Amino acid sequence: MLYAIISEDIPSSLTLRLAARPDHLARLEALRDEGRLVLAGPHPAIDSASPGEAGFSGSLVVAEFDDLSSAQAWADADPYIAAGVYANVVVKPFLNVLP
Repeated sequence: MLYAIISEDIPSSLTLRLAARPDHLARLEALRDEGRLVLAGPHPAIDSASPGEAGFSGSLVVAEFDDLSSAQAWADADPYIAAGVYANVVVKPFLNVLP
């Protein structure tokens, strides 16, 4: 089943994000290589594809996991959590209706 992992950054997270980004991306690339990643990306803190120093306000990952507890365990192990980037992470089942 698919799960949405919705994360909210702490204020002024950009420096922490940049430091942890290679490890964060490696985990996402592993999901992609396994054919389990639907989409992933950050939420810019401002209305711009290149927010610069404004940084990001959070992230969204939609991926396939065996069950909710597996999705939660994967989310809990995110390097952004260990680095203190995320203030809050919610994991929910997701049904892809469109397209």
